[in-house]
Amino acid sequence: MNSLATLFLLIFGHSMAETALQPATMEYRKNRRNPIDMSRVPKGQKPINMWPYFLTHHAIIHGGMVYIATRRTDLALAETIVHWTIDFYKTGGKFSPHVDQSLHILCKIIYVLILL
Repeated sequence: MNSLATLFLLIFGHSMAETALQPATMEYRKNRRNPIDMSRVPKGQKPINMWPYFLTHHAIIHGGMVYIATRRTDLALAETIVHWTIDFYKTGGKFSPHVDQSLHILCKIIYVLILL
């Protein structure tokens, strides 16, 4: 597969993971600054902040998309870690959504350069 096709697949996978494969619940609950939805906590149970799980699941979906596009486990693991880190800082208010998306796309370009 040529580099342009790989870049397209990587960006396509990113778009899918950011929209169709990220339900509103995940988008809300991956953000550590959002309050816990007490309506989801069983009566009498102590609330547990689940943001690390939701953020990790989201990042793993992105890593899976990179694996599908490249068949490279190292790049998939790198994507999982880098995506988690970028979103951690975005949800912490360190990055705007524009910077967040720019960094994600820059990673895809770097992966293609690695594959050359």
